[in-house]
Amino acid sequence: MRHIFERSVSLPASAERVFAWHEAPGALEKLIPPGDPVRVVEHTGGIADGARVVLRMGYGPLALRWVAIHQGYQRGVRFQDKQQSGPFQYWLHTHTFQPLGNNACVLHDHVEFELPFSPLSDVALPFIRRKLNATFDYRHRVTLAAFT
Repeated sequence: MRHIFERSVSLPASAERVFAWHEAPGALEKLIPPGDPVRVVEHTGGIADGARVVLRMGYGPLALRWVAIHQGYQRGVRFQDKQQSGPFQYWLHTHTFQPLGNNACVLHDHVEFELPFSPLSDVALPFIRRKLNATFDYRHRVTLAAFT
């Protein structure tokens, strides 16, 4: 079963500026909460269609490899990362940048995901939602701080 997670943040910068910040080298690393056992192993091609990100999640022999491919790139408007392999049965994260005049925008994160072995694994949904909330709280604080 597919699940939806959504979060938005209003930012005091144009959609083009916020989008460019996400395109800059090192942006993904800045968005990983400190203390999270997540490390960027490889990041090629920025956020354009076909770009690839490899993450290592977890510790030691329990670490998982998460490979995502970027798609749906529209400069200043949106991009997506879709899991190619990793902990989810399905994962598609759409980042949308909605202008609010010349110097403000809303960053909207829309995540569709499915857990492996669903519906049996759906008992983990409360944990997954808490983790997503904490992660996106952090990501939105970091992004907001970059423009204030």
